[in-house]
Parts: sequence; structure tokens; C-alpha cells
Amino acid sequence: MIPDYMFLFANHVWQSTLFAILVWLMILTLRKNRAAVRHRLWLAASVKFLVPFSLFAGIGSYFQWETTSVTPPLPVSMIVETISQPFSASGPSVVPPSTITAPEASRLPAVLIGVWICGVAASLSWWSIRWRQVRRAVRLGKPSNLNGPLRVIYGPERFEPGVFGIFRPVLLLPEGITNHLSPAQLNAVLAHELCHVRRRDNLAIAIHMIAEALFWFHPLVWLIKVRLIEEQEGACDEEVLRLGSDPAVYAGSLLKVCEFYVGVVVDLSLRRYRA
Repeated sequence: MIPDYMFLFANHVWQSTLFAILVWLMILTLRKNRAAVRHRLWLAASVKFLVPFSLFAGIGSYFQWETTSVTPPLPVSMIVETISQPFSASGPSVVPPSTITAPEASRLPAVLIGVWICGVAASLSWWSIRWRQVRRAVRLGKPSNLNGPLRVIYGPERFEPGVFGIFRPVLLLPEGITNHLSPAQLNAVLAHELCHVRRRDNLAIAIHMIAEALFWFHPLVWLIKVRLIEEQEGACDEEVLRLGSDPAVYAGSLLKVCEFYVGVVVDLSLRRYRA
């Protein structure tokens, strides 16, 4: 017999999937709107995976007040409830009961939970490794002499420019990149990264990382991650240009950063090959 909590979990995944699809359709109509608006919508779809409405409803059903008269549910409410919660213990089984023996049916929830835990552990381990790498680069980095609202540290060349941290953010620049940028281009890069800090994009990604770890098996969660990163970069580009940066200078700074990073990656690969 399948436990009730698995039906609650299945309903939650179903509701989150429907919500993400609705957000996706809404964003298709907002393609000409600002990237910041689309980013908020994708973030809402991510947060929905962390808000189990079906679980709350299941818990609340155990604390209903007793009434003397029972009003029959309206057809519309019954349809909505059926769509939002298609999985129930009394509903039809996906697999015919005759095809599964009792021992297999009793082991199925444990097997599924074990696979899910392994996926969560793998996701958390991967993010932990990446976090330690960046943290080590920040700790061993060289402080810069750049003045501004954001602390800047020069780290290893193999790292792309990026902001590390949520509450005390630090801008990690690859060592030597300032030699490839003009002062105007460097200011444009700093303005772009400072925009990430003002928007708290690292916090948004951290929230989605939790959803990604818990729902690693869901393809829409991975799609949301890609769209979140794309839209937050687009939002920062729009903000930098809105604040008065020259479009040609800003585009040139982005190209210089990409050329520098690709050149470093190719150089490191050649060194490993020759070694």
C-alpha cells in the first residue's frame, strides 16, 4: 500500500508543474517586456516548488470543524479540486494491483525515497564543491585598490567575474583582467556586477538551488534555472544601459571579458595537454 504522504507529494509536484507551465505561457506574452519582470515570474515558479499547498490542505483536513449541515460541493469546485489534486489514495492506481505482489508494493515507497535521497545528496555535494572552490579563491585572492560600494578581490584567472556571497557580497575578478579593459569598460563591468548585488540575484539563485536539490528529477526545475540566469543577466544589462552607460562601451566590455576568459580556459587546457 502506498503511504498517504506520497500522494500529497505527487499532488504538490503536479500543482507546481501546472503553475510553472502557466508562468511559461504568461512569459511568452511578455517577451517585449523588461527582463526584470520575467525574472520575477520565473522566481515565483521556483518558489512554488517550495510551497506545498497540497500538504497544507492535507494537514488542514484533519482539523475541520464539525457542522450540523453539509452543503454539497459545487460542480466548479469539484472540477478545480480534481485538476489540482488528481492523486489520492482512493483514486485509480497507475499500475494494476494484480501486476505487483504485496512485498514489491511494500518495498516500492522505500526504493523511491532512497533514490530521491541519493539525488538530493548528489545535488548538495555538487553545490558544496563549487561553493568551496569559490570560497577558497576569495580567501586566497588579492585585495584590489578599486574604490566603490562593493569589495573587489583578484582571484585565479580561470574564474569568470562574479559576485560571491549573499549578506556580505564580494566581487571576484580574474587576475590580470584589468590590463585588458579600458577604464570605461572596467566601470561598465563593475556597474553590471553591482546591479546583481542590488537585485539580490545571489539570494534568488540560492532559493532556486534548494528547489533544484529537492526536485532534481523534474526537468522544469532545470529549465527554470536556465531562464533565471538568462533573465537576471538581461535585467542587469538593461539597468546598466538605463543608468547611462554607453552601449558600445558596455558591449565592448562584455566581449573583452569573454575573450579573456575563453583565452585563459584554452591556455589552461593546452598546458594540461602538454603536461
